[in-house]
Amino acid sequence: MTAKRWLLLLLSTLIGLGAGLYYGWVVSPVEYVDTTPASLRADFRTDYTLMVAEIFQADQDAEAAARRLALLGNPPPDSLAATALEFARHNGYSPSDLTLLQTLTLALQIWQQPAGSQP
Repeated sequence: MTAKRWLLLLLSTLIGLGAGLYYGWVVSPVEYVDTTPASLRADFRTDYTLMVAEIFQADQDAEAAARRLALLGNPPPDSLAATALEFARHNGYSPSDLTLLQTLTLALQIWQQPAGSQP
């Protein structure tokens, strides 16, 4: 191939790549609608669990906290809270946040789910 053809191939590839990126990012970007909290990344799941812990501190209702955490998926609520606590410890959350998560985790471990019901 001649230098002119290589230049044309490179230029065509760059234009195609640029047009594809423009279309994907500007014209028709992906939009997530009506997703569940279970689809959140680990950091957002931890933040959600922290919000549940803040509500729990105010109302001391372990059953309501378990129902809220059930939106994050199948693991038991105490397991979800413990996972969030570990993530928070390893990622520099404040001591007050760690205390809230630890209190929620302990309360959910103590809380006994009524027989035959879902949290």
